[in-house]
Amino acid sequence: MKMGSSLSSSVVAYGIAIIAISTSTIHGLESKRYASLARSNMAFAVPPSRRQQQVHSSSFSPSSLCMSAEVVPPGTTSNVKTSDDDGKTWWKEYKFKDADFFEKVRQEFPILSIKVGGDGSNDGAEEEESMKELIYLDSAATSHKPLYVTDALTSYYNKINSNVHRGAHSLSRLATSKYEKARDSIAKFVNAYSRNEIVFTSGATESLNLVASSYARSKLTKGDEIIITEMEHHSNIVPWQIVAQQTGATLKYVPLNVETGEFDIETLDSLLTSNTKIVSFQHVSNVLGTINPVSDIVTLVRSKASPDCKIVLDACQSVPHMPVNVQELGVDFLAASGHKMCGPTGIGFLWAHENTLNDMPPYMGGGEMIDDVEMEKSTYAPSPARFEAGTPAIAQSIGLGAAVDYLMNIGMDRIHAYEKELAYYLRRRLCEVDGVKVLGPNEDVPTAALVSFVCDYVHASDLSTFLDMEGVAVRAGHHCCQPLHKAVGHSHSARASLYIYNNKEDIDKFIEHLQDTLSFFGSLEGDNDGDGSDEEFVPFI
Repeated sequence: MKMGSSLSSSVVAYGIAIIAISTSTIHGLESKRYASLARSNMAFAVPPSRRQQQVHSSSFSPSSLCMSAEVVPPGTTSNVKTSDDDGKTWWKEYKFKDADFFEKVRQEFPILSIKVGGDGSNDGAEEEESMKELIYLDSAATSHKPLYVTDALTSYYNKINSNVHRGAHSLSRLATSKYEKARDSIAKFVNAYSRNEIVFTSGATESLNLVASSYARSKLTKGDEIIITEMEHHSNIVPWQIVAQQTGATLKYVPLNVETGEFDIETLDSLLTSNTKIVSFQHVSNVLGTINPVSDIVTLVRSKASPDCKIVLDACQSVPHMPVNVQELGVDFLAASGHKMCGPTGIGFLWAHENTLNDMPPYMGGGEMIDDVEMEKSTYAPSPARFEAGTPAIAQSIGLGAAVDYLMNIGMDRIHAYEKELAYYLRRRLCEVDGVKVLGPNEDVPTAALVSFVCDYVHASDLSTFLDMEGVAVRAGHHCCQPLHKAVGHSHSARASLYIYNNKEDIDKFIEHLQDTLSFFGSLEGDNDGDGSDEEFVPFI
């Protein structure tokens, strides 16, 4: 589609409505707030109040964390040029090495063949014409599910539906076998020392809260220290704030290195003391795509923190996309969500050493997690039953086991290699779009296949709405990372995130619709008298 020519009247009408309701998205944009920086090719400045918030002595300055069209990605001589010497546009000739195989993988996800849009106001052919092919670029929020997984869920409900661990009849035995087989698959997937190290939870949020509430709350006292980072998801910030308030422990954080978009390991070094009892951080940033140096961090923590310091790893954005080996990582706890790795919603897992789990008090009380119950007291089952009170999410656990088997059948090394190509191609193409500033590490640093960005002329939420009209699904908001967004000088961003079922065509169509949308909004940028404030605008979170 070409904005201003073939743009449908319904889209124009909707655009005018948005403009009328929220002029901040056209005239009072974040780009206007940082207009002087934009003119000098600086994407943002560190807010003046930021220095008062820091608990260390490192200095921060405006940086190139937001990549503009001048960035030169690895292996290229110029990211600005859009044509090779022979006049051909580089991206038209670009090919992924394993594209044919992953095109077959794509066919195993039926939802990718649907059309989206249409408001139901038209019948028959008119309604069909208004709908668009789905271009799904929101896998960091949740992934789609292959037939292998949905078939496993259907098979459980249709053939062996029963409670687990509680019956001698055939269905119960079959359900228990499937449920525990899923635990075995996950243990193999992350190379756990024992199946008893895998605890089923509702997701990474519950896993992190379990560690904070059960382990940290029972172990920490006043004077102990917890260290997290500024790039964390809220689920790896709020539980530690609660525990610090409850125990009197001191909560510290490692600020984002705004010069590089990477983990500031030098500042971590300055924060670590013999009183440090918890260090918790993301493996991969769900906003920046930064892959944190786990090995270096673990080595440093082990050398300077308390001997009984526990290292907690939020692996939501790594476990689905790359090989993760807990024996090699050297961390003490690892949290992951099933729905981001082709599994069902409402299920995830916590990994920890078996002796650590058995030394922790229960997270919840009830059936299954007990050893012996008397009216005066109770004793508790060992891990993992100790942390799986009540009837578990049986179908979801079986579905997660199927998802893990599915990914292992493809091969995590193969997945990671393909996604590195996706990441490079997406980032390079976005960096060439006028009016787009990409948030993330410098161009020579490998990242995950997700990119957050801000745009001139349009707020991220309005951008996502207009892209949705063309069938493109991206995420808009602060992505549950408000401290990180404050650090980079933007309240919100748009995010495109990819997975094994995405391909080059998805990225090319996304870029085309993004360019058209920005062109449309750019043509309207000077026609409004907004006050330049977007503080009252409520985005899609």
